[in-house]
Amino acid sequence: MKFFSTHLAILMAGLFSCAAAERPNILWIFSDDHAYQAIGAYGGLLEQENLTPNIDRIAAHGMRFDKAYVGNSICGPSRATLLTGKHSHKNGKYGNSGKNQGNFDHNQPQFQKVLQQSGYQTAMFGKIHIKGELQGFDAWEVLPGQGRYHNPSFTSMDGPTKRKGHSTTIIGDLALEWLQEDRKKTEPFMLMVHFKAPHRNWQPDPKFKEAFKDRTFPEPPTLFDDYAGRGYAAHHQRMTIEKSMTMNGDLKAKEAERAAYLHAHNLTGKDLVRWKYQTYLRDYLACIAGVDHNVGRLLDYLKESGLAENTIVMYSSDQGFYLGEHGWFDKRFIYEESARTPFIASWPGVTPKGSVNDDLVQNIDFAETFLDMAGAKIPEDMQGKSLVPLLKGKTPDDWRDSLYYHYYEFPGAHSVRKHEGVIGKRYKLVRFYGNDVPNGEEWELYDLQTDPQEMRSIYQDPENSELISKLKAELKRLREAYEVPDDQQ
Repeated sequence: MKFFSTHLAILMAGLFSCAAAERPNILWIFSDDHAYQAIGAYGGLLEQENLTPNIDRIAAHGMRFDKAYVGNSICGPSRATLLTGKHSHKNGKYGNSGKNQGNFDHNQPQFQKVLQQSGYQTAMFGKIHIKGELQGFDAWEVLPGQGRYHNPSFTSMDGPTKRKGHSTTIIGDLALEWLQEDRKKTEPFMLMVHFKAPHRNWQPDPKFKEAFKDRTFPEPPTLFDDYAGRGYAAHHQRMTIEKSMTMNGDLKAKEAERAAYLHAHNLTGKDLVRWKYQTYLRDYLACIAGVDHNVGRLLDYLKESGLAENTIVMYSSDQGFYLGEHGWFDKRFIYEESARTPFIASWPGVTPKGSVNDDLVQNIDFAETFLDMAGAKIPEDMQGKSLVPLLKGKTPDDWRDSLYYHYYEFPGAHSVRKHEGVIGKRYKLVRFYGNDVPNGEEWELYDLQTDPQEMRSIYQDPENSELISKLKAELKRLREAYEVPDDQQ
């Protein structure tokens, strides 16, 4: 009997090993407010700064997506979409706070529950920014709310904990500990590593605090934008570096070296804005340096342990972020810097190395992609598309031509007005609405080919009337297809 049991155990272990080998592991790395323009692989103004060598490793071995967008550019709703594959009006999470927050029902279908039922180990460490107890994870330890950078508290399956150190390193440590010690070696895994950084107010790990101390970064050409070509919403936001970025909280102006510099130079006007911009970027990018270092730790472990060959690695952020473009920081708008998000994926033996994709993809697609990779069934209520064909280098003939976007949190932080819109590869149509918009509604139209910085709305140009009619019809079609309620106007 003992002989039979031993051999049965060996046989079962072999079967599990085969199953694990056939089904890929998935490592999902997610940061908070990481602008695509602050990743080396995406080029741009900061391309020569060698900011993200480890994230760039993923791009070199995989695919960079240049047209990846979110459906609602704000932290909590983006994460709810990640888990559910549904837009905000379907998953119930509209905003971060106040009456615009919305309720997230943890009992609704979520991709990790399906993966778990399909034989995957699932784990989540870091920031999720959704209230309530997570479901569908074998292991989880997350920051409550926004969380703290230094000596953060966490909540987990076993209750609250407090850890010493910087959140970025702690989250990296938790992920590596799970990979090395806690996971079952006979089952495939889905590991989600969610860094708090580089969220406001940009407190770097002390190891990286001075990483960019002596750098002077190029200014975006729109740093002193006057919004002349835009409508009411662009003029009445509260997210400018000049007026909304705080000297002490955001820019740490009381720190000795910064205080001495300001005292000596008595900066005003554009000179002060330029100082604030450089100081902001140094802190923001120092936070990213810590994230990139921990990405490197994870990639190195995969290679050293032999897991790399059968592990899909993906890097993304909950949305984009302004790095001085239009004089702004933060996100929320449908405009490119905030609605676009970085997305880089490496699938050994499947994704062409160093490839670039310009198809329209959105965060409603991530959940379906994870499930498709694992060979698991995709719930019918999910609203996105699997990106697996794109990752194989083949775009389906019926791939989408447009995306739906909807931002709800007004009144709220930064005073960005409610708006919805349709995003295509070339044109973007936007409808701002609500009691605080002139006449209750204001439209904007941008040609991303001739005006990639979205400096001038061409909605009022008579020659665009036919184009506008087509885009409004497409917006109506998307609303119907995604079942957006009529009262969410």
